[in-house]
Amino acid sequence: MQANLRGGGEFGTRWHDAGRLAGKKRSHDDFAAVAADLVRRGVTKPKRIAAQGGSNGGILIANMLTRYPDHFGALFCTVPVIDMRRYTKLLAGASWIAEFGDPDKPSDWEWLKTYSAYHAAKPGQNYPPILIATTRRDDRVHPGHARKMAAKLQAMGYEAYFYEQAAGGHGYGRDNRERAGLEVLGFRFLKSKIGWLEG
Repeated sequence: MQANLRGGGEFGTRWHDAGRLAGKKRSHDDFAAVAADLVRRGVTKPKRIAAQGGSNGGILIANMLTRYPDHFGALFCTVPVIDMRRYTKLLAGASWIAEFGDPDKPSDWEWLKTYSAYHAAKPGQNYPPILIATTRRDDRVHPGHARKMAAKLQAMGYEAYFYEQAAGGHGYGRDNRERAGLEVLGFRFLKSKIGWLEG
């Protein structure tokens, strides 16, 4: 299943703008609402819902972990932007200020901190298992986002796994074989954590 969230480009400029800047949190709320609706309608249970997203979708998945942990059984977060305090200082991050806002402006940081999953992560929560994956040669989203988040979660005792490919840029590998390998790794992880592996 794929959810159409505010902030995407599929329904025009107004739809995209509704999920930018201070509205970015709305796209995360939309995604969580879809998961909650599946449970409400009796389609499934939270522990049987797995979700995956990368890059900007990595912000989404990291926020599902910290803001809506009870909605999911497992999460797969790839090449993610996670530290919204420092994203503008890393690689292409400064070019995304029109999308996310400028964390150096106090007024922008007020909304950015509401979905900076790195800052929101705290001990003693009911976080689902998560696999965070990145590539060492990502030239758009610095792998430090994924490294820091995985390290913080692991230090707090959560079931957080980390995978880093040596090559691949801002994607899942340098060729189709590597991309397929990471997809298989991620989907097998999700399926195993929600109890859906073939016998």
